[in-house]
Amino acid sequence: MTTTTPPRILLAGGGSAGHVSPLLATAAQIVQRTPDAEVLVLGTPDGLEADLVPAAGFELLTIDKVPFPRRPDGAALRFPVRFVGTLREVRGILREREIDVVAGFGGYVCPPAYLAAFSARLPVVVHEANRRPGMANRLGARRAAAVLTAFDGSTLPGARRIGMPMRDGIAHLDRAARRADAIAGFGLDPERPVLLATGGSLGALRLNTAVTEAAASFTAADVQILHVTGRGKSEGITEIPGYRVVEYVSAMEDAYAAADLALTRSGAGTVSELTAVGLPAVLVPLPIGNGEQALNGQEVVAAGGAQMVPDAELDAAHLRGQVLPLLQDPTRLGAMADAARAFGIADAAEVLADVVTGVARRA
Repeated sequence: MTTTTPPRILLAGGGSAGHVSPLLATAAQIVQRTPDAEVLVLGTPDGLEADLVPAAGFELLTIDKVPFPRRPDGAALRFPVRFVGTLREVRGILREREIDVVAGFGGYVCPPAYLAAFSARLPVVVHEANRRPGMANRLGARRAAAVLTAFDGSTLPGARRIGMPMRDGIAHLDRAARRADAIAGFGLDPERPVLLATGGSLGALRLNTAVTEAAASFTAADVQILHVTGRGKSEGITEIPGYRVVEYVSAMEDAYAAADLALTRSGAGTVSELTAVGLPAVLVPLPIGNGEQALNGQEVVAAGGAQMVPDAELDAAHLRGQVLPLLQDPTRLGAMADAARAFGIADAAEVLADVVTGVARRA
């Protein structure tokens, strides 16, 4: 029987921006599209969610972070007792707050959230950002009511690609309409092409070094650079005309609107944002972890919307020999932008919000 009471939804995820950003984008769409919905967020007290979730106006419920042990040591011996404790806490939350559905985005809080939901016979919705799913979402997907992904090719059972939930300012950005204001805001020349170089909020040493060393060659060729170094990473870098250096950009849509080409890492969120706004890119996968960054970029590279260069091969010589000529070729950049836009998905947050509320109402 379909319920007519307001849906009560628990969104689980945290730790990194890759989990928190799509969670908050989905939460915003849920309350926009279903104003009577009650949305709670499950996270940890020491992840990014501790600041970002309350700032976005949502109630954050926290549990301890209990990582799965990867080797036999003291933490492995303590793990069962600690995990059972967090599982008990989540079961209490589900019961006391009368939750109708749990939607997970990955991270340490998801395994107890999924298992508690299963034991309470509550439906679970899983969203996986990466081509190669994490352990938490592999667990949740086994019995989930819906499994949604940012990319095709997931190994999760029953997975369906809907894209990456992202906030409205980026998802529905009109780069051409915003370009003039964005260019002016960064103090750049509207008549010259712009390379956006960023390694994310924490920066990337190899990207920063290569860009700094190549900057003079770019400006001499009438090409500009907007270099987002990461917080605390601009020390010792000197601006010259046409080379704008900032540590952080609060509204990345302005940077995307100002740019003609991006030089970035290939995290799932970054690739999804670039393709949603139709910004061609040179992707430099992070060379650690399980290789998910290279996988995240493979499809858009194959579609013609981006190029990829291994981290070890990125230096000033590569930028001068490969990236600079690309920036000087507007026809090629236009074709890449069209390919990126065709690959990207802009309405993932809306779609996921409808899936989650639909599952909740059927619970």
